[in-house]
Amino acid sequence: MRAILSRELQSYFYTPIAYVYMGVFLMLGSVFFAVNNLAARSGDILTLLWDMSYLWLLLSPILTMRSFAGEKKARTDQLLFTSPVSLSAVVLGKYAAACCVLLLMVVISFVYPLIVVIYGRIYPGEMLAGYLGFILQGCFFIALDMHLSARASSPTTAAVMAFGANMLLWLLDVVNSAVDLSIFARAVDFISPYIRYEPFTLGQLSFASLVYYVLSIALFLFLTVRVLDKRRWSE
Repeated sequence: MRAILSRELQSYFYTPIAYVYMGVFLMLGSVFFAVNNLAARSGDILTLLWDMSYLWLLLSPILTMRSFAGEKKARTDQLLFTSPVSLSAVVLGKYAAACCVLLLMVVISFVYPLIVVIYGRIYPGEMLAGYLGFILQGCFFIALDMHLSARASSPTTAAVMAFGANMLLWLLDVVNSAVDLSIFARAVDFISPYIRYEPFTLGQLSFASLVYYVLSIALFLFLTVRVLDKRRWSE
């Protein structure tokens, strides 16, 4: 797994992928911070994180589109199938590398609360709870989009599929707020990564949301392993 992790991190930083991902995220995040906090003279970091969480929808496909679809297009996936490393280790290594890029970007984003501290006041417990939910939601989208990359035949197809799936999750929330249908609302409340994030935006630690994110990530990683295992025996 360490070899896969190291290889993937090199592929992220030896190519523009990580820099585009982090650069666009931080650029848009800075716009949100300037409007929501600096211009409004507000120290509300939790609302800032809520607004920035929608960027996972747009940018996670950039980070994951080459994870498996790129291997398939370059015909290097056979090396993964025949290597002494298990498919589970391969998937975990690639996922951990993507999450490391995400965490690096989150660490850089700490500059926003640091600026707020200089001119105002923040509550560390609430902020840390908000950041925990923010990170878990980002890791959820990485797991989902990486699974779709394993099913795609090319990075472009993987990006389109991931963006479509991410948009669908967002649209479910939009429809849910517009349609008064209790059965639909309960289903959306259960599966929506955005609704599950809401307690964290209030500075609260939600055990149910925490379990939801962890189990969802584990499910998508497991399904990714199964997809790769099926492809290995069918080729």
